[in-house]
Order: sequence, then structure tokens, then C-alpha cells
Amino acid sequence: MGLYQRPSELNEALALMAQGTWQVMAGGTDIFPARAHRAAWGNPMDANWLDITAIPEMRGITQAGGFWRIGAATSWAALRDAELPPGFDALREAARQVGGRQVQARGTIGGNLCNASPAADGVPPLLLLDAEVELASQGGRRRLKLADFILGNRRTARAADELLLALHVPAGPAQSRSVFLKLGARAHLVISIVMVAANAEGRVAVGSCSEVARLWGEGALTPMDDVRGTAAYRHAAAAELVARAQASLAA
Repeated sequence: MGLYQRPSELNEALALMAQGTWQVMAGGTDIFPARAHRAAWGNPMDANWLDITAIPEMRGITQAGGFWRIGAATSWAALRDAELPPGFDALREAARQVGGRQVQARGTIGGNLCNASPAADGVPPLLLLDAEVELASQGGRRRLKLADFILGNRRTARAADELLLALHVPAGPAQSRSVFLKLGARAHLVISIVMVAANAEGRVAVGSCSEVARLWGEGALTPMDDVRGTAAYRHAAAAELVARAQASLAA
């Protein structure tokens, strides 16, 4: 077994990140199933675990200076239940459909982004909001557009010594009504076949149809064939969900 640390101060966490290789964890809703899978197939993963859930700066939703700030360790349940402007409606709806209530209580928005799955439910709504990520290390802090942070399937721009600290959403996009639609094999507790987020300003983002979720019309969709659906089915489903989302906003 590796080491386990649960610092209560950000500086302490960043010092640990600078000293060695750590597996960052918050809710563990992605990490623990993956670990169990490896152990079941004879490939146990001994890692040093850095639990960030006790760091106050990494939790909560606040507004200041023309931006909304969402701590990376903020849970889906906290997002689901927060009183936020209509631009966040798509993100709050995504939060309602991320697993069951237990997963929503444990899973975090930052973990969803760092996991960088093509089916990450938080990405399309955050693309609508023109969100930026804030990364921190002992060398300082930097901010990136979300579209520049997620580089591909399970790949991000986070350096080995950095923590994803928070998301920043400008107040303007947060005022535009938004919707989120998700197609899966059932209504809940399912990985997306296709998902769409749209707002009243005409922005539309599509997930599960490319290696990285993208804004509709900004580059071709490149869905793959897998056990959940064929590429052709995903193309057709994406067009249908986009139409439904736009009709809902026009009603």
C-alpha cells in the first residue's frame, strides 16, 4: 500500500505535490472502481493518495469580480441544489443525472474534468458558460479555457505538480437560459451515448461524440462505435438532441 495524506491547507497539499508522485482524489467515484477492476485482473495499483476534501479553498460556490467561482472539490449534489442563474441550469441538470444520489454526494466537478472522459457530463454545460480552470502549484497559479485544458481521452493540460483548484465562469454567460439533454440506455445510472447542452444565445455543445466534447459547428464530430452505440447512431442522435434542446429553449 502507498501513502495517504489529507492536508487541510492548500500550501501543504502543493508542497506534497512538488515532492513526489501522488494520485489526487476527492470523491473517489472514478478511482475506486478503476482500482477494483485492476485488482480483479491481477494488476493492483499501489499509489500515494492525496485526499483534497479537507481543503476549504477547494470547495463551495461564490461570486465576486464578475465571475462565479466553483471549487474543484465541490460535489455534484452541491451543484444540483445550489441557487444559481439560469445559465447554470444545464450544469445543474447534468448533476442530477450523474449516477445515483450517493455518487452525486461524493463525486466532484473537478474529478469529472480531470478524469477527462469523452462522456464527462460536466464538460458540455461548462463549455456553454465559457468556463476557465484554475491550476495551482508551488510555482504559482494559472488559468486556462476549459477547451484548452482537456486535450483528449483521459488527457489534460494539468502538470504533475499541479492541482485543479477551481472553475471560473464569467457572469455574462451565466444569465442565458440553458438546457441539458442526455441519451443513455436508461434514464439514470448510465454513461452517456450522446449528450447536448444548449443556451438561449445559440451556443450548443455536444459530448460523447468526439474524443473531447465540442461546441456544435466548431469542428466535425468524430464518434466511435462501441457497445453503447455505433458512430452513425451517435451522429443521428446528436442532431436530434440538438433540435430538441433548441426547441425547448424557443418554447
